[in-house]
Amino acid sequence: MLRVTFWGVRGSIAAPGPETVRYGGNTSCVAVQTEDDKLFILDAGTGIIRLGGSLMADAFGRGEGEVTILLTHGHWDHIQGFPFFPPVYVPKNRVTIYGPAHSNSIVEGILEGQMNPHFSPVQSLGNLGAEITCKAVAEGGGGEVTLGALRVRSASVPHGSITSLAYRLDNGGSSLVYCPDAGYIDGDPSDEVLSLFDGADCLIHDCTYTPEDGEARRARGYSSIDVTAKVAARAGVKQLVMFHYDQDYSDGDVDALAARCRTLLDAEAGGDKVELLAAREGLTITV
Repeated sequence: MLRVTFWGVRGSIAAPGPETVRYGGNTSCVAVQTEDDKLFILDAGTGIIRLGGSLMADAFGRGEGEVTILLTHGHWDHIQGFPFFPPVYVPKNRVTIYGPAHSNSIVEGILEGQMNPHFSPVQSLGNLGAEITCKAVAEGGGGEVTLGALRVRSASVPHGSITSLAYRLDNGGSSLVYCPDAGYIDGDPSDEVLSLFDGADCLIHDCTYTPEDGEARRARGYSSIDVTAKVAARAGVKQLVMFHYDQDYSDGDVDALAARCRTLLDAEAGGDKVELLAAREGLTITV
């Protein structure tokens, strides 16, 4: 069993304000707790800041916390919350960060880059109190690592001019796939990606755009809901969770996006065979 909580569901840039209060304006961050009570965090967008604050009342506040962060790629909306994640300032907390790169030092360099004195009042990971370890996941995907009772696999996904990773987490018979940024060529995922998604209990997937906006902004490397519905149906997932909404979409826009995605998903999957949820900050699901 996996307990999944959404702390940031927005794409590209944080979008606070009265028009985004129901779904939230923080950028990508999802917390996953396993059956053996281990904590994993998917991406470190601005949502990780409030997540970190919620952890400080327990082991992380005493310097006894341990967490693994899985980064999909180094765009700022997926890492910009990390320097403000409260547990990293507490000595003896242990933070392990996996990210797509050819070496551990490159993962470290991505995080160090945004802590340059021109951008950050706190310079260098070495000045943080926690024990921080950076580890590389093959950029081309296909990597696999076992973390306690959790099996983690990855696949490479096109994302504009770069690639991003999709992760699959398997634990105690439960499977979760996280793919927040995906600009498939001609809307068609690779066999490797479909294999990673295959039969997952839950797929958290990029739903940045309407079909019309997706066509107009194709070069940005995101998915529109028609592409995502087709991918979910082809992969035979049990549940699709919409994620990574465009920063300009209001709560009403996301409501309409979800309703339209339901119709598209039914057409692709043949009825309501796939459960659909629209991610929002504070939502917790059990997989």
